[in-house]
Amino acid sequence: MEIGRFLLGLCTFFYFYRSLSAVTTCKLKAKFKLSGYKDVEKKKVVVGGMFPVHMRIASSDANTSRVPVSSGCEGFNFRTFRWTQTMLFAINEINENENLLPNTDLGYVIYDSCFTISKAVEGTLTFLTGQDEAVPNYRCGNGAPLAALVGAGASDLSIATARILGLYHFPQVGYSSSSSALGSKFQFPTFVRTIPNDEHQSTAMAKLVLHFGWTWVGIIASNDDYGKYGIKDFKTQVENAGVCISFSEILPKVSSPEDMQRIAEIVAEETAKIIVVFSSDVDFSPLIPELLRHNVTNRTWIASEAWVTSALINQPGVFSLLGGTLGFGIKRAEIPGLQSHLLDLDPYSNPLTEAFWETAFNCTLDYGKALRQAKERAKEVNGTLSRAVRAVPDGLCTGTEPLAQLSNTYSDVSQLRITYSVYKAVYAVANALHNLEHCMKGLGPFVGGSCADITNFEPWQLMYYVKNVHFKVPHTYENISFEDGDVKGAYDIINWQINDNGEISYVNVGRYDASADLEYRMVIRNESIVWNNEMLEPPRSVCSENCKPGSRKGIRQGKPVCCFDCIPCADGEMSNSTNARACILCRYDEWSNDAHDTCVPKIIEFLAFGEPLGITLIAISAFGALVTIGVGVVFFQHLDTPLVKANDSLLSFSLLFSLVVTFLSSIIFLGEPQHWSCMTSQVSLALGFALFLSSLMGKAAVLMRRAQVLKAARIKAKEAAKAAKLAAAEAAEAAANSSSPDVIVTSTFTNGDASDACANPEVDSLNCRTQRAIAVVATLIQAIACTAWLLIIPPHPIENTSTQNIKIILECDEGSVIFICCIFGYDILLALLAFIFAFIARKLEDHFSEAKCFTFGMLVFFIVWISFVPAYLSTRGKFMVAVQIFAILASSFGLLACIFLPKCYIILVKPEHNREEMMRPRAKPRDGTSTGTSASFNTAATEVTATMASTAIDG
Repeated sequence: MEIGRFLLGLCTFFYFYRSLSAVTTCKLKAKFKLSGYKDVEKKKVVVGGMFPVHMRIASSDANTSRVPVSSGCEGFNFRTFRWTQTMLFAINEINENENLLPNTDLGYVIYDSCFTISKAVEGTLTFLTGQDEAVPNYRCGNGAPLAALVGAGASDLSIATARILGLYHFPQVGYSSSSSALGSKFQFPTFVRTIPNDEHQSTAMAKLVLHFGWTWVGIIASNDDYGKYGIKDFKTQVENAGVCISFSEILPKVSSPEDMQRIAEIVAEETAKIIVVFSSDVDFSPLIPELLRHNVTNRTWIASEAWVTSALINQPGVFSLLGGTLGFGIKRAEIPGLQSHLLDLDPYSNPLTEAFWETAFNCTLDYGKALRQAKERAKEVNGTLSRAVRAVPDGLCTGTEPLAQLSNTYSDVSQLRITYSVYKAVYAVANALHNLEHCMKGLGPFVGGSCADITNFEPWQLMYYVKNVHFKVPHTYENISFEDGDVKGAYDIINWQINDNGEISYVNVGRYDASADLEYRMVIRNESIVWNNEMLEPPRSVCSENCKPGSRKGIRQGKPVCCFDCIPCADGEMSNSTNARACILCRYDEWSNDAHDTCVPKIIEFLAFGEPLGITLIAISAFGALVTIGVGVVFFQHLDTPLVKANDSLLSFSLLFSLVVTFLSSIIFLGEPQHWSCMTSQVSLALGFALFLSSLMGKAAVLMRRAQVLKAARIKAKEAAKAAKLAAAEAAEAAANSSSPDVIVTSTFTNGDASDACANPEVDSLNCRTQRAIAVVATLIQAIACTAWLLIIPPHPIENTSTQNIKIILECDEGSVIFICCIFGYDILLALLAFIFAFIARKLEDHFSEAKCFTFGMLVFFIVWISFVPAYLSTRGKFMVAVQIFAILASSFGLLACIFLPKCYIILVKPEHNREEMMRPRAKPRDGTSTGTSASFNTAATEVTATMASTAIDG
């Protein structure tokens, strides 16, 4: 027993020793300097609050040689001070409400976060500690439990506090922290808010931009989570819809004149007429003076809810800059009794109230400070203070200054938006506490149906009720509930307009409700909006003007897709919409109109029978055929005359027939091409010329052969004449005087048979049968080639859409270039041979030279077709057909005129020359220039043998 007591005493000693050691080694690392409101005495539950009453912390000297102290705050904000008073008003109202927490008085602890994360963290640690000194992980206070924190103001402040409070499952209700980052319950499990999530606001802003068709937008965002997350969601949505960002600038948390000047210059230089500002009023306000100094006008500003109704931004003289601003404000409400509460302040009750009073009335409540300031002013004028001044120095507040006469945002209750959100946040905590307090044992939400004790509950227990709270806001009767910690996304669309007093007023011109059907989510009364461009129509904000139909967008290198050049559609392409990305190629049978905004059917072109050109060509072709037939009739009527009999009259009729074919074949080229016409036109032309040229070649071959025989006879006759002169000069002279030595004695036809024209085989080694055989064989070769052409690759009609863009030319495709070249190359070969034969026989001269007619005819033929080639290649469409028909007609008329016109002239006009003696050769001059006969040889046989024999006898 003694040993047990000894061991127990020893354990007790070590326990107290360790406890003493722990106490002696635990000390605070720093002291926090916080200001605010506190009322916790005799309160059952305490509600925490955090508001950015000041705009920033005061700068320190950064001296590290002494113990650091918590920085003070500066830049009093009347608007956020009103939020603070609203929380006090709401708690007082709840404490007086017999239906809400009737058995519980709420206390409060409210701190100023100074719009700074470090101050927000200091306040959070102080809340958790439960006393003015922060001891992490310990709650040292023994008073009423802290229920929840209402705050901490801006999104970045709430993010900092929510990360700490979430570790302890401590409820936090945000009233102005709208950043979408706070929507993550994984990171912030105990954060709820009475202001909509910025995802809804970003979507509403994007829809507003798209509603007015703005595609060129500038962006300014604050350098915090509120601005970064909000503008990121906005950019994603508008860029996906084809909107381009002209510039994107970040407002620094600690502004400098250089930064503000740089941003103002960018705004002034850029062409974007729409500027979206996702920022708090505190961060945006330093930029306003710089924008005014740069005279930035004619811009429409899109405001986020954090500054759209802020009096910090709405200062005198800013309407030229911000007039016509469109923004989104959260739900506005009237709170009865709030204004009376705001005006009922004791300036000496609290340091924050003192700071408000001194800022509002530009005086000081500190008598000593006022006296020191008066002395300093007296020294500046080398004077002394009077007794009156010593008693009541200048600048000393009396504490009775009339708040009602203040014209600042503190007492203005016309735009209670964030203020109303604070009011709802306090009531959300109160209703959650009410539900916790009135939990029925056995039906509670915790293990075994247990309930929490209102006087001693854990933060996570209250968090359950906060998440599931559902209540109606007093006076407005708005239903409030949290869905994943958020409320419904609903905004008023506000327009900055000037009222009758010359002041800026916030006019509601529409509404956005994220919970409504898609087509009714955004409602805007366009006619109610006042714009900053002094026009009734919405401003245009585009990098490039819309490309009209008939053009397409061409991207500018290095520029956003909204910056483009309008490139007219090429011929054959069209665009029928605005800002077309590409032109549409018309169908093969269509072409773009002059405006290139639609495709129209192409003009169908072919050389028609009924048009003037077609009628003219038909008339000329018919005339040529009739003239040729007329010549044939004349020849037939004078068939027995020497001129017609000359050199085979059958070939002459063959020539005339082929000319009729060529004249009439030109008509087949007219009209809409058909299978039969395509096959017939070129074949008839090729065969017609083949027949003509082969017949002409046969006749020319005979003349050429006779010319060769005569040349040989002339040489022999000259040699015989020289021999005769030596033997018998007189006989030779008599023979020479009686006839030319190279003249061959002929005899006339007696029976009129044309076949006898080729009777002397010694002279006419190429007789009439040979001529006809040449014509038949040459024509037959062409006929075989044409038949093969028609059977293998026949010509066929096509729609030519490539030669002329605006037309569809109906023409014949020849099927094979090789065949067409071979066929007409063959005709050219026949023409060349005929020309050569006729040219060699051109010196057969008498009263009528048929070889010369052939020569001139072929020259005309070649000239026409040589001229035809460049003319044909330089024309398009139906005029190509016209050129080809003109070439056919011209060559046909040339051949007809050169070959048959001289004969018709003799037959019809000079019939006296159409006699046998006129067909005989003329006497050769003494100089020997005569070369022989042509037509005479067609009517008589040459007696070369007799001449040679007589010469031998004389010898």
